[in-house]
Amino acid sequence: MKIYYDTEFVEDGKTIDLVSIGMVAEDGRELYAVSSEFSISGLLGNPWLAENVWPSLPLKKHDPGVPCQCSRRKNGHLDFDHPDVRPRAQIIRMVEAFILATPDVELWAWYSAYDHVALAQLWGRMIDLPKGVPMWTNDLKQECMRLGNPTMPKQGEGEHHALADARHVKVMAEFLARETHHTA
Repeated sequence: MKIYYDTEFVEDGKTIDLVSIGMVAEDGRELYAVSSEFSISGLLGNPWLAENVWPSLPLKKHDPGVPCQCSRRKNGHLDFDHPDVRPRAQIIRMVEAFILATPDVELWAWYSAYDHVALAQLWGRMIDLPKGVPMWTNDLKQECMRLGNPTMPKQGEGEHHALADARHVKVMAEFLARETHHTA
């Protein structure tokens, strides 16, 4: 069974720091989690991440008239009380349980290389992956190119929200499956 997923992360050329992960299984199960431990200053120090990823996270708005020292932070603070914001250790257990509950699991992502590294680094080194967690992720972009690079469906909303992106990866995979069926 396929699991479609997406991650958002901060990377500096040496480290990939997980911000959020979204997973959607073919059977309809979904997982979404935001790390409470990623480098907020690293994310906000990257203009693209600050503009595109930060607003998609659970944020706590400032009360009107309450002074704050975070004038550089757009839209408030990460809401550490939100149920989607979790410690890394809890995310590891959630992701492992989600994957291991999936028979004959195949992982799929769009431009999957960094997503797989972000996923694998939850456990440390790739050789530390738990038994049953695949050591690779299938790349849907590569499959798209193999099929002649058809124009893919556009994502309606929620771009750069890991769960919305994972849902869209599933939509694109289903589109490519229909394209393959029609051309066969």
